[in-house]
Amino acid sequence: MKQYQFVKYVIYSIILLVLLHINSIAFAQNTLNYFIEQAKQNSPFIQDNKNQSEAAKLEIERIKAFYTKPQITLTGTLAVSPIINQDNGKSELNISPTDANKYYGYDIAASNGGIYQGLVNVNQNLFSATKYQIASQQAIIGSKINQNNIQLSSHDLEKFITDQYILCLQDLKQLDYINALIQLLTEQKNISLKLAENGLLKQSDLLLINIEYQTQQNAANTFKATYRRDLMDLNVICGINDTNYITLQDFSLTINQTIINDSKYTERFRLDSLNLIATQRIFELKYKPQLSAFANAGLNGVYEPTLPNRFGASAGVNFTMYIFDGRQRNLNQQKINLLVKSTQAYKSNFINQNTIRKNKLLNEIQSLDERMIITSNQLIDYKQLLNYYKKEIATGQQSIVTYINSIKNIALLQRDFILMQTNKQLLINNYNYWNW
Repeated sequence: MKQYQFVKYVIYSIILLVLLHINSIAFAQNTLNYFIEQAKQNSPFIQDNKNQSEAAKLEIERIKAFYTKPQITLTGTLAVSPIINQDNGKSELNISPTDANKYYGYDIAASNGGIYQGLVNVNQNLFSATKYQIASQQAIIGSKINQNNIQLSSHDLEKFITDQYILCLQDLKQLDYINALIQLLTEQKNISLKLAENGLLKQSDLLLINIEYQTQQNAANTFKATYRRDLMDLNVICGINDTNYITLQDFSLTINQTIINDSKYTERFRLDSLNLIATQRIFELKYKPQLSAFANAGLNGVYEPTLPNRFGASAGVNFTMYIFDGRQRNLNQQKINLLVKSTQAYKSNFINQNTIRKNKLLNEIQSLDERMIITSNQLIDYKQLLNYYKKEIATGQQSIVTYINSIKNIALLQRDFILMQTNKQLLINNYNYWNW
């Protein structure tokens, strides 16, 4: 018996743990962080920049191989220059002429009768470590630009998704308050029904309460449909294939008070400038002395009968250096300098605009706070007023029409208060977005 109870206890414990795990997963899928992470995972732009960043690393390896590793190639050439030989008084076709005097065809001194080559070639750039460092710098900067794009895109997604999430919460808060009004009207409806049965309330007043009850029910259905629409939009933005009706978890944003000296937005301007400078340094590589060593081995002959004796090898160095190219180097440097100045101008303009933008948002948030305090006090007074009206209606001292009008007024005031709450959260999200 004890063994049976122990097994039963273990089974119940396992079931409880499974249910708790399922509940925690479902709860996690109702949070803002869940939607943000899903959007980042599903974003093709972020994935593309990750791939571009990995591709840049491979490009660095390719550049290293180009400048520091030997290049081995296999080449082959077969060319014949036949002539029509007439030394003996008759025309003869010679594939490999040697000492013909009277003939038609290419000049033997120029063609040697043909070319027969089959070579293995090795080329190695010399003293190219510095060139590799310069050439790879642009690929490194390109990788940093991709990483910065990932950060910017992730930040944009956080902002857009948070905005949409806030709009969904606005729908839920409106729905919750309408349901609270419906509950209030239901209670008053039951009280009024008893008063009407005892002749203390007119049937028209009872009908008036019923009409307002239906009006608020219709409003609740409207907000429920609006919430479902906004929730589906949230899923679309995040790339989530889900049409289930879920209740999102509430949250509240706070202003990021951190003083940002070097905004992450300005990093893109710095990287753009570095990329332009790297472009100029790569352009100037061709003006540096180019020294490379080469070697080859194999068959290299021009006369077919002697080809078995024409296997050999050769080695040497190549040297090239620009002397004059029409001042292209100087002109390109001037062009790059102008583009860098443009980038710096964009950066300065962004910093000035962003400072003004953040101060404007803070002023709007402060103005909303002041309005919300007044509206909150009005709501408290209205709720107290409704309690007074309920007692006065029960004693016949107050008209039901006044009570209904108060319900309508408090519904409008509560709607405005929720809109102010939503706008404040949107403004804070916008401020935190730019204060980054």
